[in-house]
Amino acid sequence: MLPELTRAEILRYSRHLLIPEVGLEGQRKLKAASVLVIGTGGMGSAVALYLAAAGIGRIGLVDYDVVDSSNLQRQVIHGTASIGTLKVESARDRMLDLNPDIQVEIYNEPFTSDNAMRIAESYDLIVDGTDNFPTRYLTNDLCVLTGKPNVYGSIYRFDGQVSVFDATRGPCYRCLFPEPPPPGLVPSCAEGGVLGVLPGTIGTIQASEALKLILGIGDPLIGRLLLYNALDMSFEFVNLRKNPNCKVCGPNPEVTGLIDYEAFCGVPGHDRGESGLESAYEISASDLAQRLETGIPIRLLDVREPHELQISHLDGATLIPLGQLAGRLSELDSAEEMVVFCKAGTRSARALELLSSAGFRKVKNLSGGINAWAREVDPEMPVY
Repeated sequence: MLPELTRAEILRYSRHLLIPEVGLEGQRKLKAASVLVIGTGGMGSAVALYLAAAGIGRIGLVDYDVVDSSNLQRQVIHGTASIGTLKVESARDRMLDLNPDIQVEIYNEPFTSDNAMRIAESYDLIVDGTDNFPTRYLTNDLCVLTGKPNVYGSIYRFDGQVSVFDATRGPCYRCLFPEPPPPGLVPSCAEGGVLGVLPGTIGTIQASEALKLILGIGDPLIGRLLLYNALDMSFEFVNLRKNPNCKVCGPNPEVTGLIDYEAFCGVPGHDRGESGLESAYEISASDLAQRLETGIPIRLLDVREPHELQISHLDGATLIPLGQLAGRLSELDSAEEMVVFCKAGTRSARALELLSSAGFRKVKNLSGGINAWAREVDPEMPVY
């Protein structure tokens, strides 16, 4: 039985009530609904705010990060006063300020194979606002196994994608991407950047799809992938078909339970700048500074993109962007001691692996990248 609306709620949602496709009964459906939002970053900000404003009765938020000043260019649910606080708490406070009539439940923990079933069990549908492949595959498989719709979104620089993966009515994420890309092939927003408004555009579309699914109106993006480009303001659609050989939603599934998705994808299910290397292959910024002061010859190899030099640089470093490194190994001397660095240590870790496989043995990764140098050695250098 659908819950009734109070007089205050009727006034609050009056613009919805005037739409025949929503009306009073539709608003009661929204009040009765529960949605789990995974991630309270760029896309999650828009999703959570608009679901709260629309009157979704119960919204769950999963995240385990804290608000950083670099988030505020796009994660509009948070503010300057929230820097250093838990993202789920910051988001909950903003949502309840926007709409105190809803219920917001927070899960300050990584979304993993161990807790996903427990967290998602009581929600009607899931909105994926994450930016890493392990969590995308985990969310997809969870939704297939539980029969829940998965409202998917992804962003990079100026491009975004949205679809609704509902294996009961169409393809799932694995039908489109049976296997994850090779580790390091697709950079994260932290590595490649993103136009601040883009996650708002994509997240708002995700929120629209969630509302349509709950209300049972319109034509959801089931079996269609929306491709958006902000530079030319283009919207394109790719029709998707269910893969009869899909390992999770096909007639003979191989995946019948949640697996180790970090091992499956070969990358961690989060983006905090860790290199994933053993300590023997890393050097701290302070240790590197001490070694340089002694006059020991060390080749500094910067694998960032050229435009990043305008933000910060280390004097005397050789710039070879990661994407060009394999073709420019001849420019480097394997007999030299070398320290590779990037912004935060992720790209340089991949560069070190490439160099090691090519026979370079005297190479270390600058732990934390040039941002660590700015924090530990040169406080005048900007962190980005």
